[in-house]
Amino acid sequence: MTKDDKIKIYNLLKTASDSLCGYASPDFAGEMPEFQDDIVITSSDSTISHINKKIAECKRCGLCAGRLNVVPGMGVEKPLALVIGEGPGEEEDKQGKPFVGPAGQLLDKMLSAINLYRDKNCYIANIVKCRPPMNRNPLPEEADACRPFLDAQIAALKPKAILCAGSVAVKNLFHSEEGVMKLHGKILDYKGIPVVTTWHPSALLRAPENKRPAWEDLKVFKNLLLGIVPDYDK
Repeated sequence: MTKDDKIKIYNLLKTASDSLCGYASPDFAGEMPEFQDDIVITSSDSTISHINKKIAECKRCGLCAGRLNVVPGMGVEKPLALVIGEGPGEEEDKQGKPFVGPAGQLLDKMLSAINLYRDKNCYIANIVKCRPPMNRNPLPEEADACRPFLDAQIAALKPKAILCAGSVAVKNLFHSEEGVMKLHGKILDYKGIPVVTTWHPSALLRAPENKRPAWEDLKVFKNLLLGIVPDYDK
């Protein structure tokens, strides 16, 4: 649906509500919401390169105003595993690549420990594609604005399994309030794709005591992958 169509519907609903009330309806008090055109990913746009080009053009939320670079994702086009984080940090914003700062270095070590590599059998993406100010968690409206892109990436990449790095990732993927402390190490299902959750690498840098349970999560993920592709680690 286009922005103009949404404005027309909004105005029709406001007029109807005002008529029923006999005065300005309190349901439509305040300023009109800022509507945007819906993202439409057609069959011709279904490759990851086309999707990422659309991401680079995105101005659907306020995060675009402060970005140096958009960070669509990085990895192979037919990955065994898709890793989902929360959003770009300072270094990622500078380079336009996900997980390239200290947390990214730790993530690469975590993945290589179970024979996963971003240049061989992984793709790495985030819930939001632009850096939130001061590296705060993405706001719900920011995550919602980016969600069609993540859905399109998952559909195009068709990963065998997903690893959610941190609470922001798993909460937004499943629209759930349950985070890493409750879900880590469990095998969940997202539209037929198995999902394992573990701590975000930046959280492990702040709290190294969680590295051992995170390693147990990675072993769960490795065994899951071995059940799907028995020789992937060869």
